[in-house]
Amino acid sequence: MDYELMVAQAIKEQIGDALPIEKIVNLLENPKSVEHGDIAFPAFALAKAYRKAPQQIAAELGESVNSPIVEKIEVVGPYLNFFLNRKEVSAAVLNEVLVKSGHYGDAEIGENRNVPIDMSSPNIAKPISMGHLRSTVIGNSLANILKKVGFNPIKINHLGDWGTQFGKLIVGYKLWGSEEAVKKDPIGELLNLYVKFHKEAEENPELDNDAREWFKKLEDGDEEAQELWRWFREESLKEFNYIYERLDITFDSFNGEAFYNDKMQEVIDLLEEKNVLTVNEGATIVDLEKYNLNPALIKKSDGATLYITRDLAAAIYRKRTYDFALSLYAVGNEQSNHFNQLKAILKEMDYEWADDMHHIPFGLITQGGKKLSTRQGKIVLLEEVLDDAVASALEQIEEKNADLPNKELIADQVGIGAVIFHDLKNDRLNNFDFTIEEVVRFEGETGPYVQYTRARAMSILKKSGLAGIDTTVNYPLDDAYSWEIIKLLQDYPSVVKRAYEKFEPSVIAKHAIHLAQAFNRYYANSKVLTDDAQKPARLALVQSVATILKEDLRLLGVQSPDQM
Repeated sequence: MDYELMVAQAIKEQIGDALPIEKIVNLLENPKSVEHGDIAFPAFALAKAYRKAPQQIAAELGESVNSPIVEKIEVVGPYLNFFLNRKEVSAAVLNEVLVKSGHYGDAEIGENRNVPIDMSSPNIAKPISMGHLRSTVIGNSLANILKKVGFNPIKINHLGDWGTQFGKLIVGYKLWGSEEAVKKDPIGELLNLYVKFHKEAEENPELDNDAREWFKKLEDGDEEAQELWRWFREESLKEFNYIYERLDITFDSFNGEAFYNDKMQEVIDLLEEKNVLTVNEGATIVDLEKYNLNPALIKKSDGATLYITRDLAAAIYRKRTYDFALSLYAVGNEQSNHFNQLKAILKEMDYEWADDMHHIPFGLITQGGKKLSTRQGKIVLLEEVLDDAVASALEQIEEKNADLPNKELIADQVGIGAVIFHDLKNDRLNNFDFTIEEVVRFEGETGPYVQYTRARAMSILKKSGLAGIDTTVNYPLDDAYSWEIIKLLQDYPSVVKRAYEKFEPSVIAKHAIHLAQAFNRYYANSKVLTDDAQKPARLALVQSVATILKEDLRLLGVQSPDQM
């Protein structure tokens, strides 16, 4: 039930055509203090139509506006402060949450249309590092949010399985590698070779030319190059899938850059048909000056294609295959220029659906304030971070609840959930520094705090001995601590919609934190299990909180253990 809309309609009945209902809804505010009510309306917007001072308009409306869900109206200067009927609203909100359960907040905005999400996309022959975490968990959470509002998300792991780095890797392997060393520790050895290549190339620039030649051989189908490439790819995927399994993240497609090798000539042909290609010093480019962008390099002077050529092929393939409503790219902020160029080229090709493509940028994870770099060997392995987080969670569980059954399983859910939650609680455009001690804490604005709060709610329900909550009964509450929770529950459908509209999982994470904090304040000030007339209503509130915290965590891709 949309109480803001009901208040707006009550105002509309009194002011007639002075303002459209949409404008009234947009003007409504949430007062900073509960002493000033639940919803506020500023009368400034009516001054021109009424030709009166806003204070006078507010005073007159305060006498005439009436709604069954409004208990009282206080006029403070030019503001009308509405106090909602707590018992009526709480009963309606709790009933809706209890009936809909995990589907509370669902919407049909997407009409089951497809939304491919380009996410994670690690480079073959390199381990998954902390640098890949953001794209992976942001993309996964957006998929969950999109599904909740009615879209059909398609998670695509656009593997970095092509490009000049494979020329470098092949050169490194042939110069310094051995089959025995690679077989013993595939990813570790391949990473060592990659790092060594860059160090050696600083002294011997000819190595870069050798690498370009080997990549050209790979593109031309050279048997030795192809065989090494396939080997590097297979070994890498084994490690990738192990990490994804730990994160509880699956994909609908692993079509990476190499998948588009046979689709790039069509792109070049289409660009030629549109007369947008020019040759500059032997290289083939698209001039994007009218978009205030640098020229886009489509093909090098030696005929080798580039990342953007494959991304153009991928965009066209995805439109043809999925007929997408939206196409999202969860890729770091530093790639913004690339995606601006990509969309501009597609527009030059007269593809209006380019406007439905959205780059979902995000900031960096840093360590000690410094960017992590594979090239320089400064890599923090995601597997090691997950191991450390799980170990820290287990240590704290041992201290708090040594007799807890399935401690190792719950520590896994808490530790890995802590890493995911910490990433997603940050506005995605922000950079943030990462330390295990900060992430895996049971207090503060952390994943374990939210998980622990829900486990506390489940424990209360278990202690109550109640077999289930009767959803045919109304559960009115009117105390200040429960009201804080009711407002957060009531706002949940809007929270989900806002997270979708902004492509921002942190909206969900922040709601989870606020709901957990409100519940803990309620628990500290209420005797939930006291046998009195209000006990069923209190338990209905506890059940509703447990339900929505679990759904918040699910949308973020975080597990929610019943005990901790």
